Amino acid sequence: MNRRRFLRDSLAAPAAAPFIHAQARTKRRTALIGSGWWGMNILREAIRSDDWKVVGLCDVDDGQLDSAAAEVNKLSGDQPNKYKDYRDLLAKENVEIAIVATPDHWHPLATIGAVNAGAHVYVEKPIGHTIKEGRAMVNAARANKRVVQVGTHRRVSPHNISAMEFLRAGKAGKIGMIRAFVHSPGGGGQGTVPDSEPPQGLDWDMWCGPAPWRPYNKALHPRGFRQFLDYANGTLGDWGIHWMDQILWWTEEKYPRRIYSTGGRFIRQGIADAPDTQAASYDFESFRVLWEHRQYAGNNAEKTAIGCYFYGTEGTLHLGWLDGWTFYPAKKGEPAIHEDPKLNQPDDQNIRELFANFLECIRTGRRPASDIEIGHRSTNVSLLGMLSYKLGRSIEWDGERERIIGDEEANHLLSRPYRAPWKYPEA
Repeated sequence: MNRRRFLRDSLAAPAAAPFIHAQARTKRRTALIGSGWWGMNILREAIRSDDWKVVGLCDVDDGQLDSAAAEVNKLSGDQPNKYKDYRDLLAKENVEIAIVATPDHWHPLATIGAVNAGAHVYVEKPIGHTIKEGRAMVNAARANKRVVQVGTHRRVSPHNISAMEFLRAGKAGKIGMIRAFVHSPGGGGQGTVPDSEPPQGLDWDMWCGPAPWRPYNKALHPRGFRQFLDYANGTLGDWGIHWMDQILWWTEEKYPRRIYSTGGRFIRQGIADAPDTQAASYDFESFRVLWEHRQYAGNNAEKTAIGCYFYGTEGTLHLGWLDGWTFYPAKKGEPAIHEDPKLNQPDDQNIRELFANFLECIRTGRRPASDIEIGHRSTNVSLLGMLSYKLGRSIEWDGERERIIGDEEANHLLSRPYRAPWKYPEA
């Protein structure tokens, strides 16, 4: 028994099994762009699928790159070539599948470059840093007829699917309001971290890429970038997209009409500038969404710290993460209805099922569960909340034209200048 088949037989989940017929298929040349913690979570699921051959790894950090290459070799026997620049990888490796798991500000250029080179792409959420980048990604995927799957893996999570079925069947009644939220534990214990020279082996200029350059600080890399608004969009852009995506999955409406957000950095001390406290309201045609997060004071005073409450005329459904979903009937005396989650390790996710769907859609030509257009719309909801936060006022959104109505200052924030020599992608 070869090493790859042993890994498949010992680790593959039943949900992925229908898509695994290794001897009947040609191995697809696969590359990972961004080989840190989450990128390797995705690549491990590609390895389970047995349809791949890892030919290249790309990362600006030699530490992450070398560690990833060693693990790939241990798991599969493959010896992928290592790159610091994704453009070199795409030019040399004839990649068929590219996994893009970089920091957010790199997602658009890497994804567009990969589909232009002929690759199908699995890209992490949020798909970009600004709204017009997302439209350029959708257009590039369609022009090249490539499958692009976005990593909103709750679209294939069993308990999320059954919650959608419950809501769509009308069992919660008519939904008038939804509250989405993330409450983190802790307080203000983040001290100021001084800037320093980048660690040996880290190309910091390439890490910053098209975003503004700033001195290296270990609070940004690795894994801290989401709290810096030059490179990401805070908690709303990180966690928020998962729950905005669930809301858009449930409704037939494609976008909110009016958005207002406010907040600030009131508790967490340090150099980060993303809000530690934020609230946003989104007015859709037939319901309202309220978002809130805080990066402190998560506690037992509230039953759950993450998810959505769908408020309906027949009761309230809480759709969560580690706690599954629960429906609380409006009628007194009726029992609650609950379903536990089914999640994979590490990190309690459903990447396995989403990657299986990705591969199946490459074979069949169908649109995937988290297609790039779906990911674009869900990302937009989060980015519009951040745009209102940055402006300090409400905005009205024309989702068909993807323009803000009557506010040119706000429309300028739908894109941003790229740092030379990088060029902003054209839609």
